[in-house]
Amino acid sequence: MATAATDSIVEQVYDKLKAMSVGYDFKPGERLNEGVLASALGVSRTPLREALTRLTTEGLLRFSPGKGFFCRDLDAQEVFSLYEMRKIVETEALRLSLVRAKDEEIDALLAFLEKTGPEPGDRSVEELVRLDETFHESLMAMSGNLEMLRVLRNINARIRFVRWIDMERCDRRVSQNDHREILLGLKARDAERCIPILARHIDRRHDQIATALKEGLAQIYMG
Repeated sequence: MATAATDSIVEQVYDKLKAMSVGYDFKPGERLNEGVLASALGVSRTPLREALTRLTTEGLLRFSPGKGFFCRDLDAQEVFSLYEMRKIVETEALRLSLVRAKDEEIDALLAFLEKTGPEPGDRSVEELVRLDETFHESLMAMSGNLEMLRVLRNINARIRFVRWIDMERCDRRVSQNDHREILLGLKARDAERCIPILARHIDRRHDQIATALKEGLAQIYMG
C-alpha cells in the first residue's frame, strides 16, 4: 500500500514538472533548485528526484554530475533532429497503417476532423497544438505499433513549445486539408498519395526552426 502511495506521488510530481518543462516555466539552461521545488510542490526530495531523473531520461531535462538538474536549452539542431525523427517514425507508421488500419478507424478520424473544423475559432494555441497531436497520434495508432507511438509522444512533448510558436504563424486550414488528404489516401490504400503529403506536412527547415526558437526565447524572457 505504501509503495502504491509513493508511486502515485512520484507520478503527480512528474506530471507537474513535465508541464513546467514542456512550457519552459524554467528558463533554458537554468539550474533547478531541488529544495525550492520540493517545498513548492509539497513533497520530499525522494519523489522529486525520481521525477527529475525520469524527465532527464526522456530528454526533457538534463543532468550534470556534481551540479544537478537543469532545464534543457532551446537548441535548433536538437529540435531539427527531432523533426527528422518525427518524419521518419510517422511516415513508416503510415506504411504499416496502409495494411493494418480499419476503415471504421479512418472514418472516425475523418469525423474528428469534421468536428474540430478547419478554422481555429477562439481556441488557444495550446488547444490547437493538442488537437494536432491528437490527430497525428491517432493516425499512428492505426499502425498497431505501440513502441512507435511511444516514441512519437516523447518527440511531441520535446517539440511542443516550438510548435506553440509555429501554430501562431501557420494557416490551420492548410494543415487540416493535409490531414484530410492523408486520411483519404490511407482509406484508398494509396501509398503514393498519402505518404508524400505526410512527409511534406511534417518537414521543417533548420532556418524555420531557428526563427521559431528566437521568437520562443523572446516570449520566455519577456513573459
